[in-house]
Amino acid sequence: MKKIVISSVLFLGLVSAGLVGCQKGSLLSNPNAASTSSTVPVSLIFNRLVNEIYYGGGVMDAVGINSNSSSGPAQNEGPWSEVHRWNQFYVSLYSYYWGSNTYNWSNTATMYSVLKYVNLMEQQIPAQFGTTANPYSALAYFFKAYQFIWYTQRVGDIPMDQAGVSTISTPTYNLQHDVYQNCLALLDTANTLMAALVASPTGGPTATVTGDIYGLTYLQWQKVINTYKLRVLISLSRRAQDNPDLNIPTQFANIINNPTQYPIMAGITDNLEFKYNSVYNKYPIAPNYTPYDFYESMCDTYLNITTANQDPRTFIAATPAPAQITGGKSVSDFTAYVGADINLGQSALLVNATNGMYSYANYLRYFADPTGATEEPAIIIGYPEMCFNIAEAANLGWISGSLASTWYTNGIMGSMAMYGLKDGTVIPIGDNKGHSLGSVTASVSTFLANSNVVYTGNNPTGLNQILTQKYVAFWQNSGWEAYYNWRRTGVPTMGQGGAGIGTTSNNNMIPVRWEYPEDEQVANTANWQSAVNSQFGGTDAINSAMWLTK
Repeated sequence: MKKIVISSVLFLGLVSAGLVGCQKGSLLSNPNAASTSSTVPVSLIFNRLVNEIYYGGGVMDAVGINSNSSSGPAQNEGPWSEVHRWNQFYVSLYSYYWGSNTYNWSNTATMYSVLKYVNLMEQQIPAQFGTTANPYSALAYFFKAYQFIWYTQRVGDIPMDQAGVSTISTPTYNLQHDVYQNCLALLDTANTLMAALVASPTGGPTATVTGDIYGLTYLQWQKVINTYKLRVLISLSRRAQDNPDLNIPTQFANIINNPTQYPIMAGITDNLEFKYNSVYNKYPIAPNYTPYDFYESMCDTYLNITTANQDPRTFIAATPAPAQITGGKSVSDFTAYVGADINLGQSALLVNATNGMYSYANYLRYFADPTGATEEPAIIIGYPEMCFNIAEAANLGWISGSLASTWYTNGIMGSMAMYGLKDGTVIPIGDNKGHSLGSVTASVSTFLANSNVVYTGNNPTGLNQILTQKYVAFWQNSGWEAYYNWRRTGVPTMGQGGAGIGTTSNNNMIPVRWEYPEDEQVANTANWQSAVNSQFGGTDAINSAMWLTK
């Protein structure tokens, strides 16, 4: 759709130009178009900028110019998007309504649209603020780091130093190691500048940023910056020992050991999250998807974990499988909740679903109310994940090992709080059309006492528990993080190897990266080819390991 609109506008522009060529005189400039010398409220640009990170950015080339790319737009990273199908939270039974389950990845999108808005914002700041400290200058560093990391973790080396420079049409590539090093420095600067605003009498911790759709205070934004840095550092765990110049464990420990200098999230109220409402931001699958709720089911990668552990989040996510209920099981029986194997082809999945074998999405929670009143907000960077990142670092010995159990439990309880779950919470249970089947009373304490859940200590089993519970906490949130954590650690065991994965050129295995954008290959050929040669032996393949994942 985006391509059609762009092409139509281009066509009309060419027609207009042709007509004008036959006329005498000059046309007046468009009074509605902003020039480089125009004043555009920084808050307006910031409003668009923060919106981009929920929707996964758009397709931009490395110069920061809009691109009508055959690579396509970036995926929506919100709940029930195809991203969460690839995270193996749910499975499509019918491609017409819910898409394919195959990991048929090719050319990636980028998030250079974010860089474009950051650059525009930075151009406007001097005229509107002069030398006065302001949150936009501070947050510009955060968003630069966010978008460069978003892109590099998909492909490897990327243009960074020269990206967004309008006078450079063929930007050179930075090594992935250097991209991360530079982004960690950007995050440090963002924290320092936000700290000054928090301490300022004209700012303060409770001040808010005009144009911020997330509604965070200055202090909360500072917490987001440092919480995000913890995510970035833990994502580098495979390179922590052979890259001493990055000081990965030390940087992580500095944040944990210096809470005054590096405040981090204290609970779910500090989440960077996209909230839904009844007017502009309706929940994405309600009510328009209600006729098609039969055509998706829960994935067994997720449900096998929650049911085995007697996790009450099972009842939040899923309905009981119809055949299990007609067979006599109660709605409180965890074995009545059955996920589909994403390895199977869609025709087989649909037959099995027709026979009542699979659980569906919880209609009462996710389909019934478009206002977002029954659904949890979409987390982008959240407290539960942060807790598990800290627990993992403790398990690995980056910080005091005594912290692992505490933060592991904090992560679980933070996730439970997202759904309002505690002992005694009554959860209504329905079928895939929302018809009531009864209710279940949650027992969080029973779940915490499960032998699979009780933390076993700072050993490989304990690490697996941390990573498994982090995956469960990523249910329908945090974009690609469930996949990235699996790629880094192998936890949980995701379904692959079957025909349903669909990448025959990759032996039906889940890809470990994307190809570079086609626009980059065409417009920046020499630098692109040099990057592919140095990283992957000349082949821009989806199964080639990059520096980050080696």
